Amino acid sequence: MGGICSRKRDQQVCEGRVRRGVSGNYCKSSSSKWLGTTFSRPNADLQPGCSFPSLLESCINRIREDISRYKSFSMLPRDISQQIFNELVISHCLTDASLEAFRDCALQDVLLGEYPGVMDSWMDVISSQGSSLLSVDLSDSDVTDAGLGLLKDCSNLQAIALNYCNNISDHGLKHLSGLTNVTSLSLKKSCSVTAEGMRAFSTLLNLENLDMERCSGIHGGLVHLKGLKKLESLNISCCKCITDMDMKAISGLTNLKELQISNSNVTDVGVSYLRGLQKLILLNLEGCNITTACLDSISALATLAYLNLNRCHLPDDGCDKFSGLKNLKVLSLAFNDVTDACLVHLKGLKNLESLNLDSCRIGDEGIANLAGLPLKSLELSDTIVGSSGLRHLSGITHLENLNLSFTLVTDGGLRKLSGLTSLRSLNLDARQITDAGLTALTSLTGLTRLDLFGARITDSGTNCLKYFKNLKSLEICGGGLTDAGVKNIKDLVHLTVLNLSQNTNLTDKTLELISGLTELVSLNVSNSLITNEGLCYLKPLKNLRALSLESCKGFEWDIILDVAVHLTSRFLTRCYGAASLLALVKTVVHTATYPCRSLVGATVSPDLTTGHHQRGPLKDL
Repeated sequence: MGGICSRKRDQQVCEGRVRRGVSGNYCKSSSSKWLGTTFSRPNADLQPGCSFPSLLESCINRIREDISRYKSFSMLPRDISQQIFNELVISHCLTDASLEAFRDCALQDVLLGEYPGVMDSWMDVISSQGSSLLSVDLSDSDVTDAGLGLLKDCSNLQAIALNYCNNISDHGLKHLSGLTNVTSLSLKKSCSVTAEGMRAFSTLLNLENLDMERCSGIHGGLVHLKGLKKLESLNISCCKCITDMDMKAISGLTNLKELQISNSNVTDVGVSYLRGLQKLILLNLEGCNITTACLDSISALATLAYLNLNRCHLPDDGCDKFSGLKNLKVLSLAFNDVTDACLVHLKGLKNLESLNLDSCRIGDEGIANLAGLPLKSLELSDTIVGSSGLRHLSGITHLENLNLSFTLVTDGGLRKLSGLTSLRSLNLDARQITDAGLTALTSLTGLTRLDLFGARITDSGTNCLKYFKNLKSLEICGGGLTDAGVKNIKDLVHLTVLNLSQNTNLTDKTLELISGLTELVSLNVSNSLITNEGLCYLKPLKNLRALSLESCKGFEWDIILDVAVHLTSRFLTRCYGAASLLALVKTVVHTATYPCRSLVGATVSPDLTTGHHQRGPLKDL
């Protein structure tokens, strides 16, 4: 049985090395959304449309339900013990008592990031996995230096995450110095770690990935990384203590492929020390105090494919250096002072697939320079691009993501997009867009995400939605919808995110109409006429994780609790347990500042971060 259920090491997902700006939620104010590194837990059980569980999964679920009956799993094959452990973590059923059953089980992965109650008393069982333990995540725990010291005998550890561990200090890091097989180490926002503590890293000669984002006391500590010749990824973003001299200290790490130093005090001088990093593929300088003079040094990085220069106040002068970055695939220039003149120098970047010009002074003439590029993603939000400029996009047939929010584009200009049949995501959050504009887009049948948040769409316009059968995310929040318009939404059966907030004439009928959208994960009907009676229609939505009812009036909390607990019994009991989730819902109810503010806190799964909004900063790309 152990062999059949075995999970190969190369199939395991314990390092979520994802570019969050591409696949997660877009946030104009966060550099970390552009690229981040973290651990992730398995979350297959949290996805809509899952198939029936296998016999093994059913057995593991039963064990979880009766976990108090089991004293030890050490006699089981390691793979089975590992799956039982993972299930308890995902379902939030792991406690001090149940943890003891995993002593000496030779677990390979103990991923407890942000899990409540993890402290030094847990470390004895965790360390008992010995040389079998390959990855451990103790992020946001109360583990101290003493508890960390118990890992010193887990000699085969490869990945360690200690993010947000305020009780881990320089002294605790000394315990890591003997774990020479570690290839990945994450210490995000470890405020107690200083440059002196980084001395322990000098022995980690196999280290490939180091993440110290938001560590405020590490200036001068990068000198201890000089001997780490295998280091490929270094993240020291949002470390205001980092200066040009720190860049000099890492100038010899010639194997580096990813370097993130956004929102630091690095200047042009510091960037000049990076010229020798000829394997560098990704460079994040967002928010740094640099000028276009640093582009001389950046242009020397021939292999560079990902470059983030957001929020650097760069002007057009010096942008001619972009023309030398022939391997660029992703370029982010958002919130700079560049104009159409800058885009002239991008015409020759024949590998460029993603370009972010959010809030730049770009107009129709500048867009002409993009016509021959193989772009798949283009952000033009908050620019002065109008309908005339869209004619230059009509030939970019591989475009998949286009953001035209808060531009000057009108209904008439949208006809120029009708041939972009590869589009999957389109943002038209602008008040001048109306039903007529939506009519011009009916050929874009491959759309999976359509953002019409501020567009003036009425019931008549929703007739066009029948052409977008593949939609997974839809936002129509301009205030023009009634229940009649929602009738045209009820057949979009693949929707997982639906935002109809600000449509003040929606009634309980709306919830009845969408009750068949069983794949919904996030629903926002804030500022509507929804009442107690309408909430019962939510019960079939077994995948619903987030529900916003802000500014709806006249609810009774016992009705809300009844619906929330009903949904919980369908899909969230596995995440919290019925009793603990009911307590959580009651806590949310008790602490709400006014009735019906939101049920997001009560119904969100631990692993789900939809970040859905009304008009807040989070926007899915």
